Amino acid sequence: MTDNQSTALFPKGDKLTNGYFTGDAYLKPLLARDKNNDFAMGSVSFELGARTNWHTHPKGQVLIVTEGAGFYQEKGKPAQPIKKGDVVNIPENTEHWHGAAQATKMTHIAITNFEGGTNVIWLKPVSDEDYNEVNKQ
Repeated sequence: MTDNQSTALFPKGDKLTNGYFTGDAYLKPLLARDKNNDFAMGSVSFELGARTNWHTHPKGQVLIVTEGAGFYQEKGKPAQPIKKGDVVNIPENTEHWHGAAQATKMTHIAITNFEGGTNVIWLKPVSDEDYNEVNKQ
């Protein structure tokens, strides 16, 4: 067992290969949508430099950072550093991305609400140029 696995709140999970992430990211599902909860919840681990594509959520999302540090950015606004213990409340239909810093891994719990059968709309990748600029902050 590596040091990260022994201190992580949840296991790392399975590597995401859906094309909606740049770099290595992993998902450990925690709670599926059911008759009582109109959301899904999972722990997402980002390796150095890993990040989501730009995307939106029709009914919003909440991120709870459980390990490391990274960034959250809404389209047209400066990127915000996020770290262990931070909670990010993402409004509905807000174009954004989130992920690890170049020098620090990050893990967050994502609580994603559904509207009908949809909880995320994936868009284009965050460019390397934009990501590198964020990491200069």
